[in-house]
Amino acid sequence: MNKIAYLLILVFGIGFVAPAVAQDDISPERKQAIDSLALEKVRDLSKYISIIGDKATPWSEANRVIDRAEELFMQGSEIGVSSLVNPDIKYYPVRKYFERLMRLNYNKVEIEWYNIEYVSDLQRQPDGTYVGVITIFQKFRGYDKEGKLLYKDTTKKDITVYVKRKETQIGGRMIGFWDVMLGDIRVKETTL
Repeated sequence: MNKIAYLLILVFGIGFVAPAVAQDDISPERKQAIDSLALEKVRDLSKYISIIGDKATPWSEANRVIDRAEELFMQGSEIGVSSLVNPDIKYYPVRKYFERLMRLNYNKVEIEWYNIEYVSDLQRQPDGTYVGVITIFQKFRGYDKEGKLLYKDTTKKDITVYVKRKETQIGGRMIGFWDVMLGDIRVKETTL
């Protein structure tokens, strides 16, 4: 009798657990939507970086944009900085990176991101989070007062993307959704 009760509990228990696990799987349609959202967040970050780095942007506006840009990242994320002059790559907390960008010693700064694409598909982690990598290329140019180009480089960077299942309460009901957050931005290569 105990074996039958145990088997019934095991069978019914699996029946209740399986739907909860299945909800964490990403359907191909949902994955496509998540990929689009991740790429959109990276494009938003690209725009924010251009605004923050632009010397014509008022200080208060740049700080407001820094706040918005910071919201795209997971807590504790870092952004890599490289240069053709110094072979060392330095990593800064997200806010510090943006503040340094705002204070660069150029009269005019142009930052352009291009070839934004996934290089690694989303991989499920043991905790249910999905992790992927988006690669971008960044063109940087710094000019003096007369408009003379003082420095330029092109950097290949990998951006870690995290996709987590979250819940929010709307109208008294708990609604589940997938959220996309950016992680570390790692420098892969810097060239002229």
